[in-house]
Amino acid sequence: MNMKGVITLAAFAAGTHALVGRGNSCCFQLTSSSGPVGQLSDGQNRIGDSSLPAAQFCISSDGSITDGSGRGCILTPPTTQFQCDVGASPTPGFSISSSGMLEFNGNPTFIACETGQNGGMNIHTMESTPLGQCTTVELTANACFTPTSKPAPSASATAASSAGSSCPTTLSPGNFEFPHLIVPVNSESPETAPGTQFNGVVTSSISSIFNFDIPSSDSGKTCSLVFAFPQQADLHTSSFSFSGDGKIDVARLSGPASSSTTFHNAPSVSQDLGDITISPGNTFVVSTFSCPAGQTVAFEMKNAGSTNLKFFEDFNPSPLGLFITVC
Repeated sequence: MNMKGVITLAAFAAGTHALVGRGNSCCFQLTSSSGPVGQLSDGQNRIGDSSLPAAQFCISSDGSITDGSGRGCILTPPTTQFQCDVGASPTPGFSISSSGMLEFNGNPTFIACETGQNGGMNIHTMESTPLGQCTTVELTANACFTPTSKPAPSASATAASSAGSSCPTTLSPGNFEFPHLIVPVNSESPETAPGTQFNGVVTSSISSIFNFDIPSSDSGKTCSLVFAFPQQADLHTSSFSFSGDGKIDVARLSGPASSSTTFHNAPSVSQDLGDITISPGNTFVVSTFSCPAGQTVAFEMKNAGSTNLKFFEDFNPSPLGLFITVC
């Protein structure tokens, strides 16, 4: 199977800053190697159709799933298509593993079959002759699981520090914050609001804004803004494209971004954290500061040379992207 898309931990529900629970359930979004799982208005879940908004799901303690409209998610007979229907009792047996993989009866493998509509693929649990052209996929949730400890990337480099010693760059449960919103803004389309994305992008015209929600429990602690950039061969569930001189500039912004943020209305820079030169196989500590507990803070990555970078933000081994570690 090709690279599996994963998006991750606490994170980013489109257009919001936090996950919304429903009763005793936990809510999440899904992605695959072909992109996020979107949803038709009738509740059919599809992969690979960029015209569809990312769907939100909530899983209960018995392993049953409902969608963001409260429809029960079922496996329709006889093709076991995963869709959500009004008034349907959701099919139990789903779970999310410690690595974030959605499973059905303990199996993380699903079947994605072409629909002939906008490149979209329906999702099934079993392959059968009537389905036509299909491929196996894995679906990864961005929340509702507790990650196991992650190994450190292959090398480490300190780029800049604004206060004191940096926190450890190895991500482990409870010691890091994941961005809850990523917005790439484009100077060539200054009025376009792209909304939250799964990828960070840095080019000659595009910069990316990352929101971090710092919990009140981090009061009195130290935070380090870290860019983890492993070798491509070390990645299991993510990927990146990279060219140019690797020079980027990172700045803290005066306020957080939102799903309506554009290049034109983006928050202003409150502190330029300086330039760093990135290269695969390294982790870069951009800045260290007192954790702004209970606040949402935003940082912007932009080109400072000839860099072209696109990466799928992911905390799974090996972590890739912009994180805040806490100590």
